[in-house]
Amino acid sequence: MATQPRIVIVGAGIVGCALADELTRRGRTHVTVLDQGPLFTTGGSTSHAPGLVFRTTGNRTMTRLADATVTKYSQTTLDGARCFRPVGGIEVAATPERLTDLHRRHGWAAASGIASRMIDADECATLHPLIDPSTILGGLHIPGDGLASPVAAAEAQARAAISRGAEFLGHRRVTAIERSGGRVRAVCTSAGERFDADMVVSCAGMWGPLVGGLAGVTIPLVPMAHQYAITSPVAALDAVHALGSLVGRADASLPILRHQDADLYFREHGDRIGIGAYGHRAMPMDPLELDVQDPNTTMPSERTFTAEDFDPSWDAALALLPALGDTKVEEGINGVFSFTPDGMPLLGEHPDLAGFWSAEAVWITHSAGVAEAVAEWMTTGRPAVGGEPIDLSCAHLDRFDPAMLEPETVRARSCRAFDEVYDIVHPHDPPAVARPVRTSPFHSRHVELRAVFGEGAAWERPMWFEANATLPEVCETTRRTGWAGRNWSPVAGAEALVTRRAAGLYDLSPLRRVEVTGPHALEFLQRLTTNQLDRPVGTVTYTLMLDESAGIRADLTVTRLGPERFALGVTNRLDVGLLRSYARAGVTIRDVTEETCCLGLWGPKVREILDGLVPESAQRLGFFKAAEFHVGAVPVTGLRVSYVGEYGWELSTAAEHGEALWDTIYAAGARHGLVAAGRHAFSSLRMEKGYRSWGTDISTEYDPDEAGLGFAVSMDKGPFLGRAALHQRRLAGPPARSLATLVLDCPQAVLFGQEPVYDVPDAHRSGRGPYLLDDGSTGDPLDPRERKSSPGQPYPRTGGVLGYVASAAVGHTVGESIAHVWLPADKAVAGTRVEVEYLGKRLGAEVVDGPRYDPSMSRMRAR
Repeated sequence: MATQPRIVIVGAGIVGCALADELTRRGRTHVTVLDQGPLFTTGGSTSHAPGLVFRTTGNRTMTRLADATVTKYSQTTLDGARCFRPVGGIEVAATPERLTDLHRRHGWAAASGIASRMIDADECATLHPLIDPSTILGGLHIPGDGLASPVAAAEAQARAAISRGAEFLGHRRVTAIERSGGRVRAVCTSAGERFDADMVVSCAGMWGPLVGGLAGVTIPLVPMAHQYAITSPVAALDAVHALGSLVGRADASLPILRHQDADLYFREHGDRIGIGAYGHRAMPMDPLELDVQDPNTTMPSERTFTAEDFDPSWDAALALLPALGDTKVEEGINGVFSFTPDGMPLLGEHPDLAGFWSAEAVWITHSAGVAEAVAEWMTTGRPAVGGEPIDLSCAHLDRFDPAMLEPETVRARSCRAFDEVYDIVHPHDPPAVARPVRTSPFHSRHVELRAVFGEGAAWERPMWFEANATLPEVCETTRRTGWAGRNWSPVAGAEALVTRRAAGLYDLSPLRRVEVTGPHALEFLQRLTTNQLDRPVGTVTYTLMLDESAGIRADLTVTRLGPERFALGVTNRLDVGLLRSYARAGVTIRDVTEETCCLGLWGPKVREILDGLVPESAQRLGFFKAAEFHVGAVPVTGLRVSYVGEYGWELSTAAEHGEALWDTIYAAGARHGLVAAGRHAFSSLRMEKGYRSWGTDISTEYDPDEAGLGFAVSMDKGPFLGRAALHQRRLAGPPARSLATLVLDCPQAVLFGQEPVYDVPDAHRSGRGPYLLDDGSTGDPLDPRERKSSPGQPYPRTGGVLGYVASAAVGHTVGESIAHVWLPADKAVAGTRVEVEYLGKRLGAEVVDGPRYDPSMSRMRAR
């Protein structure tokens, strides 16, 4: 690679232009941007996008990217004209369920530092006078949301990049991407040009799969048509504009508006209203169809408006905005843009082709934030926005299991993502289409036990087993109603209780299993992970992989099975890609997940269950030790570890032995009370034990000390990735923030993550508050929180936001609602009183020390 890397960006839409701007800001001046269309109305989705920017979602990463976009475009102008207008945003609710969801969204905004407020129907109409308040129950107002001018913002950023040396070339269709030695080498165009390239970034949007195809890689997105219409002049807007002039507004403009109960959004176009609709049937396209110009439109990303699909949306629009009754749809398009199987972008370097990067399926809302994060990633090795690291694993190009990349699966799941854009999606809602993608070798046994399945990382995973519905422990589990009870059963609580009292059998097959072997395997792993791995054969070590800035990239177990043979337990395929990215001679890395399977067998009766099935030497094995032996006739690798806080094993075997292993253990366990148990029980037990979960509790945004994982770092073992940065952080003093454990005053409260945590004013710091019941009330009419926090009323006890909930669960065996929360270090101390906002209520909670179950670890260490 040259001293100054040669970067070719394919696509001059808003993402490509923003990325060129951000790269050149960072000194990467050898940047060439190619587009098959004219600059800068290139014909992609940027050219027709209406530019609404609503920042708040339940995903902190996407909210941060949207917020960074607003920050940048608020400071961007083109020929003196602003590229962003903060007109504010309103989301309205026509149903009680949607109003509850808006309360949830208000919490997400608060947790991310975005100002918002719940307002009643009349105030919605005051802010947006076209609204008929009788049709809605209330709304969420976010003053800082607004309208971007996509083409202008793209050109403004392109001009800035050009001023620093970047080159933009229109009417250049990319015809080939040359590669050799496992990396990109050059890009060829329809104009007969060849551009040497050390890095190629696909920012081609709906053409992304075709660009990926030229590079020999898969870009799993589907071009999807989405309807957008503009009305004839709206007479009522004359009064709105006149009022704006009276109060001195130079460009009076209504807030952007979402009516998600009807799958609609609205924005003002001068004296007209633009209406976007998601309520119609999904309209997927083959990327090759984009090259067939629709004779009724002016650009490839626009298709003929199908009025019959829009009719129901028009009726719903008239109901909310009666002033449209004297208008008609004057123009409309079926505008094409990108959808992925989970609705998230596709970001990062492809693991199978060095130098090939993707910034695809990015909406205007996130465009500048994505560009900033990816530019940091490309230049420093670590994505960041606003100078702070950001975890992009949820949007990583390589997050999908290969089985998910089958064209029909990508298409079906992407259509589902379109259908659910404005749906109220529960965190535990399993995908409703293209299932199953993967099943474990135990799947037939799960079905026999009437498993209720969810999905994780493309694998069918039991949430609970209906065969356990007759367990007496079901009666000990508090019932849940409404949102809390969705995709849940008291059977899950019973499975957790039985695991503590007898034993539970858990399918761990979806967790990735990796073999690292070779003469340099130990040295390789020592330099890549934080803990001391030079231990005797048969030792299991919990350790971390950090980035160069000491952010946590992965947590894993490493088992030494031989002098040059190690078995790794990692979370997902991104961890496997990370290992492979550092591969070297003398080291072989094999992902053996698909050819193996794994069971977690935990509980106080496990020793009795295995008596006579395993050698006595295995029964004597201590905690965090491993051996290879037989369970009955089945060969296994057994690890004496536990993620649920009980004595027991992780038992792995070849996939063809899976059913035999299950049957052997299940039959032996029957007389000892063993039950098959699902994911909900697992999560509950994990939270009771205080174990961290990567991707929710911890990520690259945090270091080991902040996350309470400093014990997994051995600073004296020699050099390892991230050691220098962690050393400097420790020299600078203790962490400013910490992952703390909360116990809520209400033991039945069910949190789902991302809720804001508030400081408690001094007047309310003492004592535990009354419980919040399942119906959303506290049962105490004198409690100030019993004021209904309905739209238009202030939330009670307005302490400032301290942090947010990372993960949470009800601990059935300890009788507590437990949450892991990120707090300032001075608040993350036992006894600190806080409040958590949940669905418009404030729940009292207290910071507590240590695991809530068996803090001495005597249960797991039993021999």
